[in-house]
Amino acid sequence: MENRTLTSLEHVVALGGGHGLGRVMSCLNVLGSRLTGVVTTTDNGGSTGRIRRAEGGIAWGDMRNCLNQMITEPSIASTMFEYRFSGNGELSGHNLGNLILKALDNMSVRPLDAINLIRNMLKVRAKLIPMSETPVDLMAIDNEGNEVYGEVNVDQLRFPPQELQLFPSVKATKEALDAISRADLIIIGPGSFFYQPDAADAAT
Repeated sequence: MENRTLTSLEHVVALGGGHGLGRVMSCLNVLGSRLTGVVTTTDNGGSTGRIRRAEGGIAWGDMRNCLNQMITEPSIASTMFEYRFSGNGELSGHNLGNLILKALDNMSVRPLDAINLIRNMLKVRAKLIPMSETPVDLMAIDNEGNEVYGEVNVDQLRFPPQELQLFPSVKATKEALDAISRADLIIIGPGSFFYQPDAADAAT
């Protein structure tokens, strides 16, 4: 890395999920196809969680979030992808992007094919790869040694967990491993596990 600038690197990989990874990747958009994001697939809250409970499959929320933040040419397609239903009906709270990704996943051989279709539609040049194409949840061992399942429940822990792991154990996507092995630089996106709520937060 000595005497090399970021823009001169051939392969940059960013790891993470949700808002943090999307922000990192949007700042590196100048790298175009030389940038690859490996995106977490453990989300089980909100629209994503409802889709997983109803239809199964991997979590699409973090991938959708990254795609949204990588859009540089606003279009009708990007507006549709970002649309969230309101009101009180069954679709209320659902993000259309999540539903589109899930529908394409059902129609495709594998989730990565669905992602590439949306990347092309939204003109996102950076590559985005799910960390796994097998449904998986986050599991934590809390400060008292109890197992806590699901990202939503883990996020609500009052104290940092002793351990974090995936449940069940799954294989990483081959393309993700290949990208990491070829990377000139690997960036780990910011996460929320070191946030410690204070008394005011705990009361809300």
